[in-house]
Amino acid sequence: MINKIKQTIPANSLGYILICGGIIVIILLLIIFPLNRVNAGRAKDIKKLQEQIDEQKGLGQVYQLAQRDSGKKSNFILSNPVRTKLSRQDTEKFQKSFREEAQKASLMVMSLIPDSDSMGVGSKYLIYNATVKGEFANFRKLLVGVGEMPYVEQIEEMNMKQDSDSMEFRLKIGIALAN
Repeated sequence: MINKIKQTIPANSLGYILICGGIIVIILLLIIFPLNRVNAGRAKDIKKLQEQIDEQKGLGQVYQLAQRDSGKKSNFILSNPVRTKLSRQDTEKFQKSFREEAQKASLMVMSLIPDSDSMGVGSKYLIYNATVKGEFANFRKLLVGVGEMPYVEQIEEMNMKQDSDSMEFRLKIGIALAN
């Protein structure tokens, strides 16, 4: 069979074919394969840069929202009403006001009970134990509303507890009493 090939292809041509084949193999080994590796590395770099660009696009939208929201902020000034005292007969006024503020703040009043230890005759404060349920942002609104009540002297204690569906807030609120 080799003899047949030698007969159909002259010896000089066979040498030229081997030389050309060798040159092609050398070109493949020295130029094309290294360039292919370089291109694969660049493809990885391009993919990484594209991911960073996509991340920046997402962050750009968040940044624009934050800029727009920060421009909308108004000067919020907490009121500081002149402090007054409630007579013992008017203590129900606080319960009504507290429930209204909780309703405005979208919170649910679970309990609002006066502390029996603070109900003494000579006591200057009446302490209420309040429990409300709702979202934390709404609790802030309630605290602002309670702070605007002129007869609320102090908030002694605050406890927060996360439930499965909402948060539970417990407060001890001191009401100033007139003698």
